[in-house]
Amino acid sequence: MPRPRTDRLPLPKVMSHLGVMIAVSAVLGVVVSGLAIPFAGVVGLTARNVASEMDKLPKELATEQLPQRTEILDKDGQVIATLYDQNRVNVPLRQMSRPMVKAILAIEDYRFYQHGALDLRGTLRALLTNQAANGVVQGGSSITQQLVKQTLINQADGNKKAIRRATDDSYARKIRELRYAIALEKRHTKDWILEQYLNTVYFGDGAYGIQAAAQHFFGVNAKDLNLRQSALLAGLVRSPEALNPTDNAEGARDRRNVVLYRMAELSVIPDRKAQRTAKTPLGLDVKPKPRGCVNSPAQFFCDYVVNYLMQDKALGANAKARERLLWNGGLTVRTTIDMKMQTAAQNAVKSHVFATDSAVGATALVVPRTGEVRALAQSKPMGSEKGQSFLNFTVPKEYGDANGFQPGSNFKPFVLAAAIDQGIPLTTTINSPAQMVVQESKYKVCDGSTYGYGTWDVKNFDGANHNPNLYTGTQLSVNTFFAQLEMRTGLCEPYNLAKKMGVRLGSKAQDMIPSFTLGPTDASPLEMAEAYATFAGRGLHCDSRPVTSIEDAEGNVLKKYEPKCNQVLPASVADAVNDVLEGVTAPGGFGAALSPGIPSAGKTGTSSGNNSVWFTGYTPNLAGSAVVAGVNSAGSPTSLDGVKIAGYYRSTSGSTTAGPIWGDTFKAIAQDLPGDSFTKPSAEDIKGVLIPVPSVAGQSVEGATAILEDAGFGVANGGYVDSSLAEGTVAYTEPGAGTLTGSGSTIVLKVSDGTPYVAPKPPKKNKNNGGNNGGGNGGGPPGNGRGPGRGGR
Repeated sequence: MPRPRTDRLPLPKVMSHLGVMIAVSAVLGVVVSGLAIPFAGVVGLTARNVASEMDKLPKELATEQLPQRTEILDKDGQVIATLYDQNRVNVPLRQMSRPMVKAILAIEDYRFYQHGALDLRGTLRALLTNQAANGVVQGGSSITQQLVKQTLINQADGNKKAIRRATDDSYARKIRELRYAIALEKRHTKDWILEQYLNTVYFGDGAYGIQAAAQHFFGVNAKDLNLRQSALLAGLVRSPEALNPTDNAEGARDRRNVVLYRMAELSVIPDRKAQRTAKTPLGLDVKPKPRGCVNSPAQFFCDYVVNYLMQDKALGANAKARERLLWNGGLTVRTTIDMKMQTAAQNAVKSHVFATDSAVGATALVVPRTGEVRALAQSKPMGSEKGQSFLNFTVPKEYGDANGFQPGSNFKPFVLAAAIDQGIPLTTTINSPAQMVVQESKYKVCDGSTYGYGTWDVKNFDGANHNPNLYTGTQLSVNTFFAQLEMRTGLCEPYNLAKKMGVRLGSKAQDMIPSFTLGPTDASPLEMAEAYATFAGRGLHCDSRPVTSIEDAEGNVLKKYEPKCNQVLPASVADAVNDVLEGVTAPGGFGAALSPGIPSAGKTGTSSGNNSVWFTGYTPNLAGSAVVAGVNSAGSPTSLDGVKIAGYYRSTSGSTTAGPIWGDTFKAIAQDLPGDSFTKPSAEDIKGVLIPVPSVAGQSVEGATAILEDAGFGVANGGYVDSSLAEGTVAYTEPGAGTLTGSGSTIVLKVSDGTPYVAPKPPKKNKNNGGNNGGGNGGGPPGNGRGPGRGGR
């Protein structure tokens, strides 16, 4: 099979290269049989000239760690993204197949283990062979010299001037390369140099080093390369892009066969094997290695990880150093993402908000008590085309460049928690008209002074009057109720609590304002999920954390990212908040359709101007926040009014627009979540907790009193009533057994007089006289005219 030809070097060029090599050799004391120093005169060089140049150079070449690709893994160890400037994975020589080592030596430097830094015999042979015309069989530079050149190019780090200096066709470069090559040969073994060379050289199509090349072109590791594969890769080193087998299969095959014939010529393999292998196809099985977050199945989680690590000063003194480490350090970044949860979140977002809508949907999932981020998804994929964005709407601005959106009533639980923490009973009722003008002077700030002297016009979303308690006021999201509740808590505690729970608030002057309870401050889904995870975690707040550890290229742990947690709320207060918010997704709650079928809680939110709608909810083991917000092409907030979302024009709200994103996500993963229940709030610690009245019928007054007081109730004796139960025992209670009643409420005991109750006969003409309501839990008389409160409801 004919071998491919290459351009011949003109004779003057041949003599020029030869002359400089000989001159350098004289200086370095290289003894070459059959060659004499006077050859240097051919090109006008002298050993003295070369020696002068050599003395100006450093004695050693710094062999820094080669750039290697970084892999980002999910929580189960699967790769979700790769970061690199050069797609490279270093492997030791022992993990490179013998056919690969033999092939590269045969075609590039077959006397590598016999000569020093300079192989004058090989250089002369290559130059003369090139001139003779039958094609390239061997490179002119030794492997050590080639390694020097590649190392200098890598160290140029993109600097054009430095790259030109490392690649220009000048005597100065050749002298510099040879000086460094000699230093390498003195400092390192031949095996080390060959290993470094095979890990350094570029094989084309984005693959640097033998391991990346083997994986890219054939889907195997370097240790498993066979003869056919090895010969192809060895042949690519000379002209990796021109011979790229994915673009130039014929040229690559010809070059591969040159390598095979050279191996046969050197008796590395039998002639028959070379001939047989030369007839085979290339056998490519190209495995592209996508680069960067844009090619990740979790684009914006990947983006969050990169930006999160870029802010970690432990990874480098400045941003440039940290970037170099991340993109070239060969790191293994172990993250917290669960790809099943990520897929569920992404599917939910994409089904409820289309990429090209004038709106964006985004959601975040966080684990309580650890802060581990399980998923980040948004409707607009990463990119610059229509319907795409490089803004990460799921995370705070410092990690994603998006400002966030107003959470609306998602902020009400901060006021609720403050109220409970201050001892305001959950059963407290506040008359809450449909609209009211509030005096700002009624709000206190942290130093106890009044906030201001203006007014604030507050309206209920449903336009109705209410007289709710903390349960119903929250579940119905009554604005005028919370405006008044916040007067009682003051502005300081809700503001500070929200900050401690992870919401990035502005200054007190900016954000500690009367309308705080209605969420006027921009926030991201991750912030809100992190905050509500604090409720789920029984008051333990943990910073959101996407990374668990980082390992270097050798597998050594560089840093572990442990949970950063603080108890910011008493557990009993968080339990009470959970008890209130459970009513939103419980049967009968307006978010009941969102329930994943396991214990859950949540809260809706709608911003002023209807720019964004939210639903943030959680189970005891996972918190999630979803937002749908109007955005223009630049990513700035706009109103959702009149915007087509997922193919339809519709009115928007937290429960019907953002809620389904949360609901569909949690329903898809509910089977993988523990079905734990929330801890019920302590009636001893929390006033007004709704708990069922225990049944004490038939108990003595003393025994019944003890049971009720242990349950958190006050007790009063309501006197004797007719009952068939033993005289002096409790006949029934008001409220009746099983009735949900606020802790601290007074339960009235009705004591039996031992006389069975006999109902009067109804008048003949009025069958309804006396009623049929009432009843009791301990033998109380039905229909005795005492009304429905008799035995509970």
